[in-house]
Amino acid sequence: MSNDKIAYVAMCADFIHHGHLNIINEAAKYGTVVVGVLTDDAIASYKRIPALTYEQRKVIVENIKNVSRVIPQNTLDYVPNLELLKPDFVVHGDDWVKGQQENVRKSVVDKVQEWGGKVIDVPYTKGISSTKLHEHLKEIGTTPDVRRKMLRRILNSKGFARIVETHNGLTGLIAEKISVNVNEQKREFDGMWLSSLTHSASKGKPDIQYVDITSMSSTISEIFEATTKPMIVDADSGGLTEHFRFMVRTLERLGVSAVIIEDKIGAKRNSLFGNERGQKQDTIDNFCFKISEGKKAQITKDFMIIARIESLILKQGLEDALRRAHAYVASGSDAIMIHSKENEPDEIIAFCKKFREDDPSTPLVVVPSTYNSITETELKNLGVNVVIYANHLLRSAYPAMVNVCEKILVHERSLEVDDQCLPIKEIITLIPGTDK
Repeated sequence: MSNDKIAYVAMCADFIHHGHLNIINEAAKYGTVVVGVLTDDAIASYKRIPALTYEQRKVIVENIKNVSRVIPQNTLDYVPNLELLKPDFVVHGDDWVKGQQENVRKSVVDKVQEWGGKVIDVPYTKGISSTKLHEHLKEIGTTPDVRRKMLRRILNSKGFARIVETHNGLTGLIAEKISVNVNEQKREFDGMWLSSLTHSASKGKPDIQYVDITSMSSTISEIFEATTKPMIVDADSGGLTEHFRFMVRTLERLGVSAVIIEDKIGAKRNSLFGNERGQKQDTIDNFCFKISEGKKAQITKDFMIIARIESLILKQGLEDALRRAHAYVASGSDAIMIHSKENEPDEIIAFCKKFREDDPSTPLVVVPSTYNSITETELKNLGVNVVIYANHLLRSAYPAMVNVCEKILVHERSLEVDDQCLPIKEIITLIPGTDK
């Protein structure tokens, strides 16, 4: 090893395996090894955030033999760190010679040539699959402490979270596993939403706060057994302040990341009915007190209480919604959810623009169930941080099941619905462990 030369290695280091060690050992043959550990922000720009935080991954890499120094790599682009270090060598597995990382390699080669540096392509270590390692992690599961922190980590690193409704273990698995590739970028859901509407409906109960915290806890545990992603829970109004304190403790203990409570009082009626059912809004002072008491009940700093504003639903106007939003933030609310039942997003757009003029940092949450013509990109540009698809899995499942039942009744057999059903073998192997 030549101690006066620098060999730079960049890695995520979420799962350290012998392939990483091989690259580090090869790099040590060329000079002093400096490892750039990708930050959560860098990793989140192209895939799911890692299981371990940057600081945890940094400590692990620092303690690997032959590593002399660890620095953060804040972007997928190597250039900022290369300009900082001006390494003599950049060492990487040869899997980047072709494929999606080919352009990254080219930019590295072009940059280090400016000072006579060289790229070393180490033969890729066979028998390693990061995908299989991630799948193994999912099978193992996660802990309440790790899961609870995940939503804040996503918001801090990506600035945006895409959340989908779940109401049982099977829908949890869908939220956990489903992904698509669009323009060579992977898209998936960042977390799950336990909706009071779909949770009640899935049990054949009305959405009137009839399903209690005990039943909710059971469903959360069922979903958590099959998933690793964070969850936001819909708690309606949160009930009496005295009860809300205990609810916060219960959800926090289970590993839930956030609870959303709405500023309404009286008998629960779904917000999409608006003023049709005589719904009433709580006073600002009362709701602020509930928020502050909920925050006092927390044990950890990870859990989030999100205030849901019903002013637009109840036709109280934009100014009332803004006044409440700022008051709720001052009382400790970790984020603001602004709700609307209009078919167009105009009032949501107006609220977001006005709110962001005075508050550039508090996370904004929206649920575009009715005004669903607006895109995620447009919402991001308005300063929205969380989009919740609040009831779509149950709403899509119900008509499909009704259609299948009707066809069986009409034809007196199930042959005609075969193309609408998952093959029996696939449903048997859908749940991990069934085929073992």
